[in-house]
Parts: sequence; C-alpha cells; structure tokens
Amino acid sequence: MLDAASWAGRLGGDRFLAQTYHRSYAHFPRAADTAGLFSWDDLNRIIATQRLEPPRLRLSVDGEMVPLHRYAIPTTNRRAVTWSRIQPSDFHAQLRDGASLALDAVEKIHPAVGAAAEGLERFLGTSVQANVYASWTEREGFGRHWDDHDVVVVQLHGSKRWRLWEMTREAPTFRDVESPEEPEGDPVADLVLSPGDVLYLPRGWWHAVTADQGTESLHLTFGTVPHTGADLMLWVVDQLRASLALRRDIPCFGSPAEQSAFIDAVRREVADMMADPRLVERWAESIDTTDPGHAIPSLPYVDGLPARREIAVKLTAPRGRLSANREEGTVTLSAAGTAWDFAESAAPALGTLLTNQPTTLGEMADSAGLEVKEVAELVSVLIDGHAVAVVGTAL
Repeated sequence: MLDAASWAGRLGGDRFLAQTYHRSYAHFPRAADTAGLFSWDDLNRIIATQRLEPPRLRLSVDGEMVPLHRYAIPTTNRRAVTWSRIQPSDFHAQLRDGASLALDAVEKIHPAVGAAAEGLERFLGTSVQANVYASWTEREGFGRHWDDHDVVVVQLHGSKRWRLWEMTREAPTFRDVESPEEPEGDPVADLVLSPGDVLYLPRGWWHAVTADQGTESLHLTFGTVPHTGADLMLWVVDQLRASLALRRDIPCFGSPAEQSAFIDAVRREVADMMADPRLVERWAESIDTTDPGHAIPSLPYVDGLPARREIAVKLTAPRGRLSANREEGTVTLSAAGTAWDFAESAAPALGTLLTNQPTTLGEMADSAGLEVKEVAELVSVLIDGHAVAVVGTAL
C-alpha cells in the first residue's frame, strides 16, 4: 500500500525532501509494488462504465488532441442528457496508429489510486491528482513539453522511454509573464522505465515520452499542486484583512502626502508580518487545516451515527491537525476548514483518525477509554463538518 510512510521510504524520506524535491529529477528503479494498484482491466472498466468527456479522457498524438468524433459518438437518453460513447474499434484504431490515452483524476474513481494519492499528499503536504497514461507506439502523444507542477511517475505495465531536459526558465508557473524557451542540445537523461520504477520530475523540466520499447505501456502520474511565493503573499494579504491600513480606501484623489502615508502604513503592516520567523510554519498549518479534502457522504446515516462498534470511519482531509490546549483541558482538531474543541480525554480517539486509515467506533472508544456512544456523538459532529466520513456501514 502506498501510504505516506511507504512513499517516504520509496522516495528517500527526509533526504529526498531536503536534496531532491523541487530541485532535480530522480529515478528509483523497482521502488514501487504495483500489484493491485491499477491494471488494464481497471482502465477498461472505467472507460466502459463512466461518462468521461474530454479533456478528462482524451487521445493525443504529436502534441495535438484527437477530435472526439474520430473515436466516439454522441448518445442521448430519454431525459435528453447527451454524452459521448466510446466506439471500441475506432478507439483501438487511433491508439494503434500512434495516439496516447490520458485519463485525469483517476483517484476520484479508483480506491487504490485514491489511497496512493492521499498517501503522497500526506508525505509532501500538498494536494495530489493522479492521471493514467497509456501508449502503444514510438510516436510522442504529447510532444516535448514541461508541466507547471511536480510529478511522481509510477510505471505499471510495459516500458516507457523518458528523455529529460533541464528547465529553461527557473520555476515557471501557469500564470507567468513569459514562457520558457525550447531547450537546445541532447537530453540530460534518457531513461527507460520498467514496471515498478518510479520517476520524480520537478515542474519546468522538459520531457518527451514514447512507448518505443516494443510493448504497450501503462503508467500513473501523480501531479502535485505547487505553492509559490505568490501564493504565500496572497495568504499574507488575507491574514492582514483585519488591519485598518489594508481596509482603508486607496486615496486615488488624495494629495501626494496622503498617498505616501497610505503606502507607508500598508508597507509597515506587511513588513511586520513578513518578519515573523514562524511565517512559513503558520502558512503550512493554515493550508493543511483549511484544505477541503475529499468530502464523502456517510449514507445511510443522515441523522447521526448509532453507537455500533463495527461502523468504520475515516478522516476525509489528509492533512488535519490536532493540538492540545492544556490550560483549558481541551484539544482542537482542525481539518477541512473548521476547528472543533473537544475534551482532552478525546485526544487518543481523535489521534486514530489522524492516521488517515479507516478505524471503527469501537477502536476509537477503546483507545480513549470512552463509551461507544460518546465516540459516535463526537464523530457525528465531524461528519456534519465534512471532515469525517463513514467508510464501512456495518449493515
């Protein structure tokens, strides 16, 4: 299972974070056990049973998307809902002729991939989206390109050739003032990934990818959400909205002296906050506890949980935090944009939730020496706040 600890072990743990992350590519041969992670059967089932419109499901060749009408037909039901139905023979023909297949956000519809994405999110401290890519030929499906986010690639089946070039613009972003120039010269790395291999690639690194090893290829790419200095400044501004200096109207029609005084007041507020040595730590805590996570309903329990030991629950926000308030004798659980105060005695039960693994009400009660009814009431509050969901109904 690719949980946070497993990802840390496979990528190199603290050494990876300190020396490789955001800095350079890294290849980890046979680092992942892919058994049960994602298969061709899974891909076939998803395509056959889900209504997947481009760009979530798309075919690309030589850097261009294949028009949908070349492999799907519009279908309308009696409620006048229209979607595109894949035509297997045309679909196969496009892939046989060199198109690559991409399926985005697989973590939303495949439990094993979802668990792996959640584990990587806990290790790296940022949201993760998992895409599936499949190729059959030596033609490049997406051309040589760079991504505006870091990726962790896991080769599932067959082999895939990756040619890598360093970034030509340091730390490029989606919203940028200029685009990176095409790289010149030979690639700095020419790798062939085999099943179980893992590749880490920072944003901005150019890459060209082909299935030129004589076998079909299937791989997962886990893309991470970047957090830049611009994001930090947006967060700083939000924190300063309590300041009168930032709430005042800009004196567009004021005298030069009034305008200068206004700017000086804003500058002082920003400078004071930027001088906080814990600023990055505070920002990290904020994005961890305000991230909405992956909201899941808890049917059939629409009016609180019954006190049944077998009911299994799970935290839906992978980066929640638990803090102690010793003077008040309480603990605070912060997750999914809300904070709840509970009695200090609830800390062990809440701690089991923070493992992000399914746990039963009975296990939570036993860990804290509480009655199952007390735990059920506690968890019901968190369900109402979208921070916890039932993952085993015990019905």
